[in-house]
Amino acid sequence: MLQSIGDRLKGHRWLAYVVLGPLVVIFAAWGAYGIVNLNLQSANYAAEAAGSKITLEEARNAWLREQAQWQQRFAGAEIPAELRTRLQDQVLEGMITRALISKRTHDLGYRVGHEELIEAVHSEPAFQIDGQYSPEAARDALARAGLTPEAFQEELGNDLRRSQLENAIRGSDFLTPTEFVRLRELEDQEREVRYAILPADRFPGAPADDAAVEAYYQAHQAQYLTPESVHLQYGELKLDALEAQLTVSDADLHAQYEKEKNQLVTPEKRHARHILITSKDDAAALKEAQDVLAQAKAGKDFGELAKQYSKDPGSASNGGDLGWTDKSTFVAPFADALFSMQPGEIRGPVKTQFGYHIIRLDEIQAGKGKSFEEARPQLESELKRNRATDRFGEIQEQLQTKLSQPDADLAAIAQEFKLESGDIAQYVKGTGAAPLGAAPQLQDLLFGDPPLATGHLGGPVLLGDNALVVVKVLEHRKPQPKPLAEVRADIVSAIAKERGTAAALKAAEAAEARLEAGTSFDAVAQSLGLTAEPAHFVGRNDPSVPAPIRAAVFAAPRPAKAAVYRALPMTGGGAAVVAVTAVRTGAATPDPQSQADRMQQAVGREGVGDVLAYVGDVRRTADVRKNPKAFE
Repeated sequence: MLQSIGDRLKGHRWLAYVVLGPLVVIFAAWGAYGIVNLNLQSANYAAEAAGSKITLEEARNAWLREQAQWQQRFAGAEIPAELRTRLQDQVLEGMITRALISKRTHDLGYRVGHEELIEAVHSEPAFQIDGQYSPEAARDALARAGLTPEAFQEELGNDLRRSQLENAIRGSDFLTPTEFVRLRELEDQEREVRYAILPADRFPGAPADDAAVEAYYQAHQAQYLTPESVHLQYGELKLDALEAQLTVSDADLHAQYEKEKNQLVTPEKRHARHILITSKDDAAALKEAQDVLAQAKAGKDFGELAKQYSKDPGSASNGGDLGWTDKSTFVAPFADALFSMQPGEIRGPVKTQFGYHIIRLDEIQAGKGKSFEEARPQLESELKRNRATDRFGEIQEQLQTKLSQPDADLAAIAQEFKLESGDIAQYVKGTGAAPLGAAPQLQDLLFGDPPLATGHLGGPVLLGDNALVVVKVLEHRKPQPKPLAEVRADIVSAIAKERGTAAALKAAEAAEARLEAGTSFDAVAQSLGLTAEPAHFVGRNDPSVPAPIRAAVFAAPRPAKAAVYRALPMTGGGAAVVAVTAVRTGAATPDPQSQADRMQQAVGREGVGDVLAYVGDVRRTADVRKNPKAFE
């Protein structure tokens, strides 16, 4: 339920709950549900698990949410019947597992105090405004999620108890020093590897004829569908447009000035020069910066030093001159140094992410309060924006009322509220269309489960923070297979890659056999017209080596007296032949804190495994009855 509530609150989570989410998939892979009785006598429940009942409504609502996510993966097409049945069972299994664990935590005496529950509610981001808990925001979020406060509180308590159980199991884990050393040696292991990649286009197969193209098209139609789309009309309200319609009187501006004049100040500015020293070698850069600093303090012309040494392209040619600037202009280390200096002072080296700086402060311009005329543009902008924002919220509420009326008409609404009207012939699922973009809430309205019906009005939907839209769907177009003629060139290319990959893999397998027979790697690579890099050691996560090759290298047995060879297909097409010639353990990190952090991470991984094992045992030994018609 934690996941489902999280989803319904638009992705916000009140706990870092890491284990129960993946359990459904894991149990499905194991195929070990434990004690299951499919002869549920009463059709009023989707399942019974150790006395806990899951209602048909709960199960079907959970499936509707899961179904919507999977249909996006199929570009809006129907989910295949076999997969649909399996996914429905996974949804029900997830609910069963959560019910069983909730019961177990209750039986074991885990409890959640009132203060802990209140703290969890107040920390939920969906219930906050500007980082502070808001009862109004909480009520609105629960209403949008279709939850009552009582149901939310009950499920939140269940989830907190499950978290307590998980933490207790994980907290009991440990690794002995010997186990940790062995684990570290395995994780840090490096293997000496040499490989050659055989590109698919170097091994062309037979050209694709019409029969092959047609067969490929029929077998892969899901890859060649038109996107789901709608033809819609809209009325859009922009905050900027509202603001442009407003005027502010002098009296209002003077009143606002009196309220804010203590905060209306021109910040202190400083006129400075600097010299930036950079190098790939940090120690060398620091030494050079110290040398330049010594020259500057000895009296050498700072501007000439900047022209000679500074690597700042924006100021070096001007003798390092940065002009008059306030503190907000610079990164923190530079700003802190500059705004603690006295005129004429030279300071450095100051390190930032850009390198080492030598700084000279020339002049200071003190901050001062702004006059009314100086502050007028800022005050006018603020007042107009605040009033426009208030009016924006009022119109949003009025639009909600208008759209709830059965005779709501888009043209009339647009005229009444001065909405900018438009027509989009093809608003596409996923990518949207200009000028409305692809706001997630608008996508959910138009393509969700269920989608906005043809001929109906929907909204208002926020497009970011500064616009909202009301829409009417004129036509809804489901995905359709593109004509073969339109995708023929893509299919021919795909077939060529498939056949080239098969031919390349066959050549790689032949090369593997030659290597095992004693032919040198250079000779094999040369016979294939390839150049292989010299053998070198790589780690398990070395990004310089393609992932399929890295996986094959560390899945291979340790080479004993002779190298180990592998031929494998590459993910993007083509193949590779690989030689593993030696194994070594990478050097351990001497830093005690790093070792302690690594130990903690390793224990954490063990803890996750133990939680999964515990929950799996609870599920396998439970008495469960499932209604085979739960989703009919």
